[in-house]
Amino acid sequence: MGKIVIRVDDRLIHGQTIVAWCPTLAIQEIIAIDDESAKNPMLKSIMTMSVPPLYKTHIVTTEEARSLLSEQSAANRLVIVRFPKQLADLEETVLSAEFVMLGNIAKRPDSVHKVSGATGIFYLSQQDVEVIDALSAKGADICFQQLPNTLRTSWDAFRKTIE
Repeated sequence: MGKIVIRVDDRLIHGQTIVAWCPTLAIQEIIAIDDESAKNPMLKSIMTMSVPPLYKTHIVTTEEARSLLSEQSAANRLVIVRFPKQLADLEETVLSAEFVMLGNIAKRPDSVHKVSGATGIFYLSQQDVEVIDALSAKGADICFQQLPNTLRTSWDAFRKTIE
């Protein structure tokens, strides 16, 4: 049985994903979950254009992801969502994942927290914090880490920087 790692990154599939995270985590399958992108053939094409063929790649809706993730797989999977609120829709997968890493989230109209100490762009809404707190309380291993060679910070420690 392969492992599942989840990344929250509003850019979904991009250079860091392919060049840094996939090799480091020994990923064989990438599952990007975004309802808008999954329904747009042009966006799907653009997003998968730079993905080497050694990675089986899916850009799916949340509903399609539930079905795909319910299937047993020997492959190590990287599941990518744009925003923490999507984690609530995938709670079963989140709780069984090896870990969830918070990576990159640009400022949005509902952003109220700019996380200090982040090496990149990282903004959270109050809803984001509540979703992550709830999943963490249920036992999900959630951390912040931009790149494999940067500091990995637990959600509990990271959470203190926004209070």
